[in-house]
Amino acid sequence: MSRYFNICFWEYDFYKPHLLWLLLAIPALLFLWEYLQKTRVGQLKYANSEQEQLAYSIGWVRYIRWGINTCYALSMACLVLVLAEPYNTSIDPPKIDYKNGIDIILSIDASGSMLAQDFDPNRLEVAKRVAKKFVDSRKGDRVGLVVYEGEAYTACPATLDYKLLKKQISDIEPGYLEPGTAIGSGLGVAVTRLRSDSLPSKVIILLTDGSSNTGPDPMEAAALAKAKKCKVYTIGVGANGMAPTPVNTPFGVVYQNVPVEIDEAILKEISQLTGGKFFRAKDEKSLEKIYTEIDQLEKRKMEDQHLAAEPPLTVFPFFIWSIIFSLAAWGAQRLKFRLDD
Repeated sequence: MSRYFNICFWEYDFYKPHLLWLLLAIPALLFLWEYLQKTRVGQLKYANSEQEQLAYSIGWVRYIRWGINTCYALSMACLVLVLAEPYNTSIDPPKIDYKNGIDIILSIDASGSMLAQDFDPNRLEVAKRVAKKFVDSRKGDRVGLVVYEGEAYTACPATLDYKLLKKQISDIEPGYLEPGTAIGSGLGVAVTRLRSDSLPSKVIILLTDGSSNTGPDPMEAAALAKAKKCKVYTIGVGANGMAPTPVNTPFGVVYQNVPVEIDEAILKEISQLTGGKFFRAKDEKSLEKIYTEIDQLEKRKMEDQHLAAEPPLTVFPFFIWSIIFSLAAWGAQRLKFRLDD
């Protein structure tokens, strides 16, 4: 029981916080009570000497009277808190079952254009950094990784081993596959990597900075995703205008300003067909917001709290304290009557 009394008042939340305004009425009631006591005419009148009146005004009886009023005020305040329905999740944390997670496949473009420096230090490093933050925020979700350029491969199947997954994300580098941007391959492989025992909620997050110039038709892959009831969120990465991009020349790799060309039309078609959404990231901050929004859109994913959707009420300590203050006021009042006699 002691755990209920070791919690500070400000650690509580309330289901009916608007009732806390009633606390402001307590001082008004005290002042009204004092006024009525001073103006009330008793039935029996007797005269005291000036010495007796002075002793009464400065003696213990005066302080007992204020103590009585204070205890009654605290008792009423505790009753108001009871009416406001307090709860404290540090006392009774909700029971969370992560059995209803979702399967997520990150399909990340690793083509040479992802080294463009309109992001700091480049698009690919920012995409990797934000993807790892997204993985860190998962609980109970199986997350996998597909990497694609002119072709695609599975870097990590859907797993709960986030440490391994983040290592695979860190190891993404361009140049290990055929050159190009095969959005259809990146999406198709991601769909096939969703396991046969995948959970009812299946999501693919496909990130690219260009347009499909090789591989299968992206819309055929999108149709496959729809057939498997996979929701695809597409992200176009790149600032507007020109971006310094590495280009192979006879003299080696040099950076040249290249137009940013993202095929937003095909990305929108993919997301609309599968029930997802298209996003455009023009910097690291906007990319982080996109992942946050995707998380919010899939919020129904993993928390099965049907038995503990709301923390239980914690009225017991406030009710007990109300009784304690009331008994203290009653006892002080009995003592005051004895002193008056």
